[in-house]
Amino acid sequence: MERAEALATALAVRGGPRLPVVEWPESIASTSERLKAMARGGAPEWTVVLAGQQTGGRGREGRTWASPPGGLYLSVLLRPRFEKTGLLPLAAGVAVAEAAGDVGVRTELKWPNDVLASGRKLAGILSEAASGPDGVEWVVLGIGVNVSAESLPPGIREGATSLAAQGAADLSLPAVGASVLAHLAVCYDGLRSSPAAALAAWRSRAAPWWGGLVDVRTAEGSLQGLLREVDEDGALVVELAGGRRQRLLSGEVTRVRPAGGR
Repeated sequence: MERAEALATALAVRGGPRLPVVEWPESIASTSERLKAMARGGAPEWTVVLAGQQTGGRGREGRTWASPPGGLYLSVLLRPRFEKTGLLPLAAGVAVAEAAGDVGVRTELKWPNDVLASGRKLAGILSEAASGPDGVEWVVLGIGVNVSAESLPPGIREGATSLAAQGAADLSLPAVGASVLAHLAVCYDGLRSSPAAALAAWRSRAAPWWGGLVDVRTAEGSLQGLLREVDEDGALVVELAGGRRQRLLSGEVTRVRPAGGR
């Protein structure tokens, strides 16, 4: 059975969303770049592009996302008609965490879009949107999950992990993809009906760094402060020296461990 057909079958068994269009080439430059072109051409919501590998995968701030064979590289098109679209990456993180849980892997979420297992990166999410006169027209969520050990390039293995390395029960890419999409559909509906509940679901799975010292690297520079919360819009709130609080909409967060601490 073709992988796209296997994905559709697995989604039907789970009661997941019906996908109007599915592309699953063996190799592609970027699933998200392909899907953005389709979105601009009027592709319907829940159009999905997957790939066996990406030759030009991207992470945040244009950084390269290594995408060798053995990983799940998935992009999904959404056309939200609600205000809290800034929470979509967090909702997607919850969906990936729940999909990992389906195969027996425990995870934590790191703001804004990383999924960790045993303190190492298991998956990442990149959200890209286009807006028009009436607001957000579409959002492309790019989701990369390290499934097998082969999907971890040598240069990043120390800080990353995979479902296989965590003892996952099922490593079929269509099954993992169906699980991610089924949970994403539930999280998407939940975000539309109750943004507060969706945010609470993310907070309940977040790495317990609250009140701890963190470094945050942004496009404007770096800052250090105490991690206080993620607010109702999905922004990170950091308390700087002197007590002033700063909201951050993007950045790379690193926990600062005390000398001799764990």
